[in-house]
Amino acid sequence: MEGDEMKKTDQTIEASDLLTEGMGQLDLDADSEPDFEELDVDKWDEGKGDEIICSAPSELSFSEEPALPPVLRRKRDDLYAILAAENVDKARLIQMARSEGGLVDDEIRKKAWPLILNISDEQTEELPTQEEIEAHPEYKQVVMDVNRSLKRFPPGIPYDQRVALQDQLTRLILRVIIKYPNLCYYQGYHDVAVTFLLVVGEEKAFYILEKLSTEHLRVCMEPTMDTTSRLLNTIYPLINRKNPQLHDYLERSEAGTLFALPWFLTWFGHSLSKYNAVVRMYDFFICSAPHMPLYVAATIVLHRTDEVFETQCQMDYMHGLLSQLPDTLPFEEILRQAERLYIDFPPESIEQEVHERTLREYQMRNNPPVRAKPVVRKKPSPYSYFGWPRPSTYVQMVFATASVMFSIYMYMKAGGESGTLPIAPS
Repeated sequence: MEGDEMKKTDQTIEASDLLTEGMGQLDLDADSEPDFEELDVDKWDEGKGDEIICSAPSELSFSEEPALPPVLRRKRDDLYAILAAENVDKARLIQMARSEGGLVDDEIRKKAWPLILNISDEQTEELPTQEEIEAHPEYKQVVMDVNRSLKRFPPGIPYDQRVALQDQLTRLILRVIIKYPNLCYYQGYHDVAVTFLLVVGEEKAFYILEKLSTEHLRVCMEPTMDTTSRLLNTIYPLINRKNPQLHDYLERSEAGTLFALPWFLTWFGHSLSKYNAVVRMYDFFICSAPHMPLYVAATIVLHRTDEVFETQCQMDYMHGLLSQLPDTLPFEEILRQAERLYIDFPPESIEQEVHERTLREYQMRNNPPVRAKPVVRKKPSPYSYFGWPRPSTYVQMVFATASVMFSIYMYMKAGGESGTLPIAPS
């Protein structure tokens, strides 16, 4: 784009327009994915450069959902009525966003998400210049991630609209981290940003992303992953409270918490394959405490107990199972159970266990156990049976030499009285 100021694209691109145009699947380049690099957990405390997620993003399905059941149609009508009121009942809106079906459709989300997050329609923000954006240290990384995120956009949209969306997404991300220099971009942040961009458009998405980046996602945007790593340890104490046998099996497998990292960093946006499942999760999380994605993660593992026990108790097998989220998961039931889990075991109730687990991990990373040499049972000396003193080396040599000479003499004697060596007949 040219000019000193970043210009908004002339095309107004709405998610609802893109979802209904349906112009066939994009031909995705095989090497356009994955958009996450492999994570070296040993480098979590060395900065943000070497970390992030170890699985490729799921390709989002934007296919039309079946017709709404009567209960959700009534809920949709109630939501429109709430939003049309002169004084919006925010508490009621939040309650409905958390309950089954969430906010139902994107037209409602477009109005409800900013209201839930206390974002005013009157808010305005001066756009940074193109020079400011390109001068940011994270600019190239953001552009690479955005360019490799085709699977997060609706399929079949015209090329020029896709390029415009990618430009908006890049600008949206950079606007936040330019305004807040203390916030560090991480790979996966663009998965969060693109969801808000598709639903509410760039301008409102900026204020939503700004709000969440300084609150819910703030720990993910610290210079190191230390806090994120510690928070992921919330999952195991929660599993232990509900199913100690499952907890112990996972511990023996050394599965760790890496499988849940993309869930937490992207609010499951990186791992879910259905667009409607992603926005349903976002309905729930913007109305919940920052720890809630971890409670959902623990609930998902608990829900898959039988699958876990059927999986070989080794890290690679277990990580392979847990890192993939089946489309068949009953997400509404999981969200309800996660709410109950949060009520029964709030973060402060398991803080000591989280701390102890984090400390053990730290000690293991910095002081890995030295593998002891295998103990080999030594063959006991015949002298030890009788308590005889062990003979000196000289005596042993004399005894050994005499034994050899005697053996040779007997061998020669066997060849004839002359003592000559026996010769095989020709």
